[in-house]
This record gives sequence, C-alpha cells and structure tokens, in this order.
Amino acid sequence: MENRMYPVIVNTLKMKDENFEIDYPQVCCLMNPEAQENINRTIINTVYELIQKQGPYQEMVGIYELKNNDKGILSIVLINYAFAGGAHGSTIAKALNFDVETGHVYTLAELFKPDSDYVKQISDIIKVQIKARDLPIINEFKEINPDQDFYIADRCLVIFFQLYEITPYYIGIPYFPISIYELADIINEDGPLERMF
Repeated sequence: MENRMYPVIVNTLKMKDENFEIDYPQVCCLMNPEAQENINRTIINTVYELIQKQGPYQEMVGIYELKNNDKGILSIVLINYAFAGGAHGSTIAKALNFDVETGHVYTLAELFKPDSDYVKQISDIIKVQIKARDLPIINEFKEINPDQDFYIADRCLVIFFQLYEITPYYIGIPYFPISIYELADIINEDGPLERMF
C-alpha cells in the first residue's frame, strides 16, 4: 500500500475520575478501516486488562509511549502504575506491535524464521548484557519466554521483563535493546524487522 512507509496519526484519549487517570492512544485516518478498528479495539481491551491485573487500588495512573511509527509498523507500550497502600506501588507494562495495513498484532515468534532458535539467540545476548551492565538478578537467568514482552524501535528489538520477573523491584522494568543486525540471520523476511533494515 502507498502509505506503508509513513507514520500514522495517533491521538491521546483519557479516562479519568477522582483517583484514576489513564492516557491511551487511538489511531485514525488509516486507509484500511478494518485495520484501524482492530488496532483501536486491541488497545482499549489491553488497557482494561491492565486495570484488572492491578486489582484493587487507591490510585492508578496510566500512560503510553510511542516506540515506532514508521514503515507500516506501530509499536506502543502501555504503562500502568497502581498504588494500593504499603511501601510502594506496582507497575505493569504491555507492548503492542501492529501492522498498520492489516491491524495484525505481531507475536515475538512471528519476527523470526519458523525453524530458528530465536529464544536461545536472544537469551544469549541478554545474558551478555546482564553481565556487562552488572544487573542484579533474583534467580539465575536462563532464557526468555517464547512470547516474551517486546517492542520495535527503529533498528532495535527491545525485550523487557515485568517487575520481579528477573530483577529486584528497585531496578524497575529492565529493558534489553538488541540491534536487528545481531539477529539478521534468523529474521523472518516477511516480518516487521525486515522492514526496519
């Protein structure tokens, strides 16, 4: 499609009451109305999922970060913070990676060739980064989940983990940027990373 290379229009919508304020994105003006509807429905459903996961709260704040909006790939991270009393609150982050032409949401596996051991290759890179950054780890890091959280940012694949998943709370959400050139041999030629080259 002719608009594949161009950014899409992303507006910010808000849910708000006394102890609750969430900003979330909505796309508009896509050439494919079905894709637009699917993207916006997926976003709002994910916003509600995050709210439910946080459980009872005294205060909740939600924001989003636009990580990629180019070459037909829209990567968004929804970040929800909830405070329910106690020493500190809890943050959850969820990334959504869309093909703006079709509205398809990519899984991590779809980024790579079907027969590739992407889990091992990515895990080995993360192990090197953990050591280089001297990150404290709760338990020995073995490997990512096949459906690990990720987003695409220009020529990087960024893998991330939730609070307490691999690091102590004070580290926050740990992010691991990986150059797509490090993964070039296993990238799916029909997937979104190929477009980033």
